[in-house]
Amino acid sequence: MAGNSNLNDSARNKQDEFYTQLSLVESELKHYRQHFKGKIVLCNCDDPYESNFFKYFAMNFNALGLKKLITTCYATSPVTGKEFQYYVDNGGQLSFIPGKNNSPVQGENERKPYKVEITSVTDENGDGRIDLSDVEYLMRNTKNTMTLLDGDGDFRSPECVELLKEADIVVTNPPFSLFRDYMALLISYEKNFLIIGNLNAVKYKEILPLFMTDKVWLGCNSGHYWFKVPDSYEEKKTDFKIDENGQKWRRMGNICWYTNLDTERRHEDMTLFRQYSPEIYPKYDNYDAIEVSKTADIPCDYYGVIGVPITFMTKHNPEQFSIVGVLNSGSANEYDFAKAILNGKQLYARVLIQRKQVNTNEN
Repeated sequence: MAGNSNLNDSARNKQDEFYTQLSLVESELKHYRQHFKGKIVLCNCDDPYESNFFKYFAMNFNALGLKKLITTCYATSPVTGKEFQYYVDNGGQLSFIPGKNNSPVQGENERKPYKVEITSVTDENGDGRIDLSDVEYLMRNTKNTMTLLDGDGDFRSPECVELLKEADIVVTNPPFSLFRDYMALLISYEKNFLIIGNLNAVKYKEILPLFMTDKVWLGCNSGHYWFKVPDSYEEKKTDFKIDENGQKWRRMGNICWYTNLDTERRHEDMTLFRQYSPEIYPKYDNYDAIEVSKTADIPCDYYGVIGVPITFMTKHNPEQFSIVGVLNSGSANEYDFAKAILNGKQLYARVLIQRKQVNTNEN
C-alpha cells in the first residue's frame, strides 16, 4: 500500500505504509479466480508501478479475463515516480520512460498522484509469455492510459470515489489506521472486495456487525507476514530486518484478508471431537458462556454460547456456527456484552459463537 491518507491526516504519523509481497497476493488470489472474468478491478491504495497488486493483475489480466484494471496512488507516496520515470505530454497523458529509475517526475520535485487504466495486455517484448518484464511496456499500448489525478489521490476523494463506482471488485492493502473508513466506503457502495487487514479489526463496532450479518468474512490465508516499509521507518529489535539491498522489512502479526467473495473453503465444517464437561469448560464469571481457549477444543456436543479466541474467525463456517457478539471491553458497542473474566482473571477478547445446526449422525 503506497502512501495512504490525506496530506493533513494525522494517521500519517502512525507509520502504516506496508508494501505487500507478490507471493502473499498470489497465494490468496488463486482462490478467487472465478470471480474476475469480465470485471473491472480497482486497486485504489497502490502506486501502479510499485504495487504488487498491480503487477499481479497486469500479469494475469488475460488469464483472469479482466475487462479493465485501474490503480491509483497518493500524493504522499514515498515511492511515487522514484522507480519509473515519466513526464506529462501536451495532451495531459503521462508518458512512461522505460529503463529510467530512481528519478522523480521529469521537471518536477513535488510528488504527484496519478492513475493507470489498463484495458489491453499483450506480450510486448515478444518472449511468448506475459510476465513482470511486460509491465514496463504496458503504457506503449494506446488502449492503456496513465494520467495525473486532480486531487491528492485519497480513496475518499471525489474523483477516486467515481473510480470506485465504476469498479466491480476492489483488491488492495488499505492503511491500517483508516481501515474503518475504508471498509465503510466499500459497504456503502456495495462493492465486492478482497483487502488486507489486521485480525483485531473483527471486533470493531463498525466491522463486527458485518460478520454477524454475513456481509463480510475472512479469506483463506492469515498469519505473520513480512512487508517492505519506507526508509524513514525506525529500526526495531524484533520483527524487523534490512536485506542485502538495504531494503527495510517489518513483520506484522494477525494479518488476514477481509472479503465478500465466496470460496468453497468458507463452507468447510471444522472437525469437532472434544466432549463437553463443566469441569473442562467453565463459564465466565460475568457472562453465560463457556470458555474455549483454543478453536481446536470446541466441544462437539455443546449448543450453548461459546467464547473462543478471535483466531476462530479464520475458520468460521456460517453454516456451522452463528456469531453472537464479543467479550471485549463490555462497552465498545451493542454486541460487546462484557469483559472476558474467568476465575477473577480478565482474558483477551473473545468472540461469542453458537452451533447453528445439529448433525443427526453425532452420538
